[in-house]
Amino acid sequence: MEIRAVRPADVPAAEEVIAAAFGEPPDGRVVRMVRALQTGGAARASLVAVVDGDLVGHVGLSRAWVDARRELVEVLVLSPLSVRPDRQGRGVGTALVAAALEAAEGTGAPAVFLEGSPDYYGRRGFGFASALGFERPSTRVPDPGFQVALLSPYQPWMVGRLVYPEAFWTTDTVGLRDPELERVEAQIAAWRADRSA
Repeated sequence: MEIRAVRPADVPAAEEVIAAAFGEPPDGRVVRMVRALQTGGAARASLVAVVDGDLVGHVGLSRAWVDARRELVEVLVLSPLSVRPDRQGRGVGTALVAAALEAAEGTGAPAVFLEGSPDYYGRRGFGFASALGFERPSTRVPDPGFQVALLSPYQPWMVGRLVYPEAFWTTDTVGLRDPELERVEAQIAAWRADRSA
């Protein structure tokens, strides 16, 4: 498997992978978000996974901020992570996350945030952001899914609310909406009840 920066010729195939991974049409919200991040200047890295000449995965890193008491801190958001459905469960996502964290370290950013499964991302270098003093950008982001990986430039004062770039808001890709949010919150409540029993 080769992980490399996306090339202009890769864009159509990368968008196909993103749409398929999120179960959306070719011009769905997540593809529109990626385009808006690029055109709005917020994109910082776009990596693809290629297997036998076939583009099978994509991951993006975008600029965001932590609104810390001392000053605004530029950080990164890992989104979206996409693997073609027929290639999922074969290590492509893990390789893309590792490459994204390595690329993030090279930018000098102190942290990488994401919204996602704590079970999946917890095994790939991420942890609960709120437990470290960070605040979710929206209450529609379930707290367990608000994840962060701290990088070497991080300092303890760099905490506060995460502020997403405009593209996340204009494409309505922040957190979840009902009925999906309600379903996930019910699962979280049941999970917490099981842990306390």
